[in-house]
Parts: sequence; structure tokens; C-alpha cells
Amino acid sequence: MVRAVILVKSPKKLIAARLRKVDKITESFPVSGQYDAVAVIDVNELFEIKDVTTQIQRIPGVIRTETMVEVNP
Repeated sequence: MVRAVILVKSPKKLIAARLRKVDKITESFPVSGQYDAVAVIDVNELFEIKDVTTQIQRIPGVIRTETMVEVNP
């Protein structure tokens, strides 16, 4: 299992709620700061992260995303 955190920049007020509708996102919530929402995803393979990120970037109002993959020692 691969876990990643995706930071989302969007001026839309309900972006966190829209993120919850994307498959593979296990949690999303609004945040303050440079980004407006965080999405946590769990996928089976590393390559699936790109598919989820692409789905997020297609949501109207999404300006930018940044993805961080969990590293297990």
C-alpha cells in the first residue's frame, strides 16, 4: 500500500468536499496557508498516484497541486 498527501490550491470554498468524491481519496479537509485543502490517498501501486492527481487537477477551480509520498524506513 502506498500513501500520499496531495496539497490543493483552489479559491473554491467547498474544494475539500469535492475532493472526497474522487476515488482513492480516504480523507480530505480544508487548511489555512499556501494551499486550501489536503487530500490523503491510499493506492496499491505508485503509478496510481498520477491517476488520482490528474482527476483532482480536472476539478473546476483547482489551480495547483503538490504531492508528497509517504516514505517508510
